[in-house]
Amino acid sequence: MTKTKDKVMDRAGGARPYIERAFKDEDLRENVRNAYESARVVYNELIGGRGAIPVATRVATDKDIQEHLREALDELRQAADRVQGKKEHSARNTMLLLTGIALGILFNPVSGAQTRKWLSDRVFGPSDEFTYQGNSGAGATSN
Repeated sequence: MTKTKDKVMDRAGGARPYIERAFKDEDLRENVRNAYESARVVYNELIGGRGAIPVATRVATDKDIQEHLREALDELRQAADRVQGKKEHSARNTMLLLTGIALGILFNPVSGAQTRKWLSDRVFGPSDEFTYQGNSGAGATSN
């Protein structure tokens, strides 16, 4: 049987990367600090010798308290994501959005051909297009 001390040591060893990240990451500490401050403001506004029903009523009706709670939750989510090492995908999402917009513009049935021609002229220079003149030139005779 595993002793309690061994269990605690195993858990602490698994938490080591999170603890190190918490010490090194200034943004994480700021997220936790902001969440704590927002929660403290809500707590001080709500708890003032009141019972559970008045507190619940105030939370349900007071927009400022709801906003503070929302801020505290957002900060805690950001802190949890940073501790877990989750990366933001904003650059990837921006690139996908711009690619989608570009494809939509280039393959638009109304103006896509003109847009592709304009882009081709800008990138590769104006192209020498062959246009057929017919027999109405200088060598034609009329009778």
